[in-house]
Amino acid sequence: MAVRDAVLTLLTMGPAYGFALHGGLAERTGGRRTVNVGQTYATIERLTKQRLVEPAGTTEDGLPLHRLTDAGRAAASAWLGGADASGADPWDETVDRVLIAASLPGVDAASVIAAEAVRWRERRDLAGGRAEDSRAVDAAAASADGRGGDASAPIGGSAAAPGAAAVAGLARLAASADRARAEGALAWLETTAPLVERAEHAKLAELAFEPSTTRPRRGRRPGIAAAPQVASNAEDEVGLAAQASADA
Repeated sequence: MAVRDAVLTLLTMGPAYGFALHGGLAERTGGRRTVNVGQTYATIERLTKQRLVEPAGTTEDGLPLHRLTDAGRAAASAWLGGADASGADPWDETVDRVLIAASLPGVDAASVIAAEAVRWRERRDLAGGRAEDSRAVDAAAASADGRGGDASAPIGGSAAAPGAAAVAGLARLAASADRARAEGALAWLETTAPLVERAEHAKLAELAFEPSTTRPRRGRRPGIAAAPQVASNAEDEVGLAAQASADA
């Protein structure tokens, strides 16, 4: 899952400040995804330039808030609907998408899981088709080599350089690996679906939860009064964002 998709999806709950989005990414993926805080702020800045996110004022203690634009909301919906990030691993996308959907109040996580299952069944079937194709190539190669359908027999009675049969055999192994992964993904989704559905129907708080209100803090020397801490939170948030911008 790209940090971009995570930030956009977390903002579907409403305006948020950067530190909350940063922490929410780790919390809502069960600790699978953690990023440098600077990367979170750099992503927010980039999304703002792309007009997917816009400023939404500040909190009472001065933390800058960010919210989705219409385009940003559409992008978040597309990711929840199954649009994988470019170059992303499908399994990682599935797990992150299900975990985040299950953690967001008001999101129909059961539908997300059902859609993921459809995609993994398609991947499983495609892998099965590739395996059949490789067997056909293997049989044709064996026949052409005069091995009577025995693809393992050496050509001309001696070992030969890898040819169509060897390539077909490797393709068959690759297809079996993809099929096994698809079966594993489907098994996980089948196990997860009833857990999510029970939580949704019972309105349990064990999976879905509201955004954190934790404020960004930096170390303070002993003896500093507690009162100035609230004011410094905004300074910390702005300082972190400025550092991210400088690092980007």
